[in-house]
Amino acid sequence: MGELTEKIKGNTNEAIGNLKQEFGDAETRAEGRRQEAKGEAQQFKGEVEGKLGNDI
Repeated sequence: MGELTEKIKGNTNEAIGNLKQEFGDAETRAEGRRQEAKGEAQQFKGEVEGKLGNDI
């Protein structure tokens, strides 16, 4: 997967996670925090891939 794909997936997961935190019950908010963290990790992976020229 390329840099752009990972960044898009990361942004999507962060946005969904934020919505879950905003509008959900306690369990859904916890799930939203996990999903937001997953999105941040995907963003980071995309940045690393971009700097390495997608060689990984």
